[in-house]
Amino acid sequence: MESTASKAYESSSETAGDGVQKLMAIFRRRLRLFGGVVLSVLAVALVVIISQPPRFTASATVELLTKKQQIVTVTPNQDATPDSSSVDTEVEVLRSRAIALRVIRDLNLQQDPEFNPRLRKPSLLETAKSTLTGLAPDSVHSQTPAARTNEQQAVLDKVLSGLSVARAGLTYLINVSYTAASPAKAATLANAFTKAYLSAQLDAKYSDTTDANDFLNDHLKQLRAQVEQADTELQQYKIANNLMSSQGATLTEQEISTLDQQLALTRAQEAEATARLNTAKRQLASGSTGEDVGEALSSPVIQQLRQQRAIASQKVADMQGRYGDRHPEMLKAKRELADLDSQIQSEIQRIISNLEAQAQVAKQRTASIEGSVGQSRGKLAGNNRALVRLNELQRNADAARTLYENLLNRYKETSVEKGLQQTDARIVSPAATPQSPSTRKGLMAIFAALVALIAGVAAVMIAELLDNGISDGDLIENELDASYLGSIPLLSSSVDSPELAKIGPERYVVEKPLSSFAEAIRSLNASVLFSRLGVDIKVIAVSSSLPGEGKTTSSICLTRTLALSGKTVVLVDCDLRQRAVKKILDGEPAVGLLELLNGDAALDDVLIADSKSSAMILPLSNAAYTPKDVFGSDAMSQLIETLRGRFDTIVLDTAPVLLVTETRTLAAMADAVVLLVRWRKTSKRAVMASLKLLREAKAPLAGAALTQVDLAQTSSLSALDPAAYYKSYKKYYLE
Repeated sequence: MESTASKAYESSSETAGDGVQKLMAIFRRRLRLFGGVVLSVLAVALVVIISQPPRFTASATVELLTKKQQIVTVTPNQDATPDSSSVDTEVEVLRSRAIALRVIRDLNLQQDPEFNPRLRKPSLLETAKSTLTGLAPDSVHSQTPAARTNEQQAVLDKVLSGLSVARAGLTYLINVSYTAASPAKAATLANAFTKAYLSAQLDAKYSDTTDANDFLNDHLKQLRAQVEQADTELQQYKIANNLMSSQGATLTEQEISTLDQQLALTRAQEAEATARLNTAKRQLASGSTGEDVGEALSSPVIQQLRQQRAIASQKVADMQGRYGDRHPEMLKAKRELADLDSQIQSEIQRIISNLEAQAQVAKQRTASIEGSVGQSRGKLAGNNRALVRLNELQRNADAARTLYENLLNRYKETSVEKGLQQTDARIVSPAATPQSPSTRKGLMAIFAALVALIAGVAAVMIAELLDNGISDGDLIENELDASYLGSIPLLSSSVDSPELAKIGPERYVVEKPLSSFAEAIRSLNASVLFSRLGVDIKVIAVSSSLPGEGKTTSSICLTRTLALSGKTVVLVDCDLRQRAVKKILDGEPAVGLLELLNGDAALDDVLIADSKSSAMILPLSNAAYTPKDVFGSDAMSQLIETLRGRFDTIVLDTAPVLLVTETRTLAAMADAVVLLVRWRKTSKRAVMASLKLLREAKAPLAGAALTQVDLAQTSSLSALDPAAYYKSYKKYYLE
């Protein structure tokens, strides 16, 4: 377990190390690009920083009020504490274009050359434009409606560019800073933004209150009409259904209440009259003379008659003792006494009759009132049925009146509030005139350097992304699934003397056989010859994906290197379009490969000895041309077999694989096919397409090799490529 974990750790460490090395290799390879971009960006930034005039920054502080003070309380005080989102919203309001427009209008910044580009001195570009168009510099900014709009927007953008609004931590304080060319102007603008913000708050509240008043006023008119209509319908219904009321009750109810009171009173009076009559009748029935009847006792007539009787009785008593019963005076006095008794009895009878009459009247009155109560109660029952609709109308009228009164009260409140509006913020600290510039050129230079480094890194990354070429042998083996045979350096990068580079790779490989360039060719030869174990490699086909990849030059160098090693070698020019092998010949060949294949010449007639080595050249002449597929003929096969018998190695310089189909035919006849790839130029897609075509043709692919490698950028090569260590072994070789 420990061994497995240790191996895994080592593997991850190696992977990380390889990744770092690749990144370092990329930056070493792109060092010129990186340095150029960094220096260019830094130079431009420093010029801008140095040429920039000093700028001054003034700051004012605004506090958002957590509780609003009410001068006159017309509505309940509500919690006005702003939350974090509200503070952020107010920050954005301070940054808004509406506030900036207020500041521009208040300070007339439209006429300030610092903010209005039309009022500045024309730039060189504008002067040149006016010269070309024949217009005066001022007319470049024509005052058309579109131009005025653009000018206003330019002024607005310029004003906002100097504004900075930020919340102070998590407090309710907002810092409003403004940067301008003048210290006084910076302070003026910072204070102007805070004042414009507070004025905008008041205007917004005043506008909201005015709108609310207008809204309430319109609705009050409607509700007033609704209340009047509801009251009219209610009263008309009361009149139509005799439901008029007083003191909260209908007239019928009041009438019944009055009749009930009268009925109770008459019943009591009837009972009292009946009781007096019955009492008097019982007293008379019990043998009473009626003098003890209550009404008789209280009657003044009877009292007077009793007084007269008492006098008469006294007189009779006196005369009886004096005169006797038969005396005329006595008889007269007795007649007077009897007459008084008769009058008293008559009066008592009249009182009894009066009691009977009173009792009868009370009874009739009670009956009459009871009849009236019955009629009123019947009428009340009808009224109660009509009260259902009446109550509905009453509720509608009450609801309309309540709503109207509420809106009326709210209208009065808002009317009062309209003149008592307060802002939800206050200026804690107005901006003071700054004494020193706020622009720190040193810090700006550091920032510019950082931006330049980032731009350099971005340029390297973009260059790598856009670089679709192949620069690493690992990519050939891992992504293209082909053997990496090595690399052929660019001659100018492998020699120190420019004069030596001018002689060309074909001569250099012969004249400097101990050079690093010649060693790279020999290394490629060895890789090809040992690419197929157990197979005697005699025919080597050299090709590429596209023209210009060094195919012919590499073929010549391979041929001459093999010849210098003591082998018999022949180079066959199989590129019917370019015929570039003849450039190493001293003159134009009269006959060549096509004449040989057509039977117009013998092999010995077309073979030409190389002037720089013991190799033989089988070129193509300019005079010959054929539309036939000569490379797929039996004559070509027989030629290959003949050359196998006469030479140790046959090198076929073929045409590019993607352009010419005959190349695949020749590749199938070879013992090994070498696909040359121009370093960092040939795209990966092109190489993949070439490898696919060769594999479909069943060509014996030995592998791919990089050509024209710049040894000054050896970091881009695979660690397995000897050329990657060129700087280390450079002095080992002789030029």
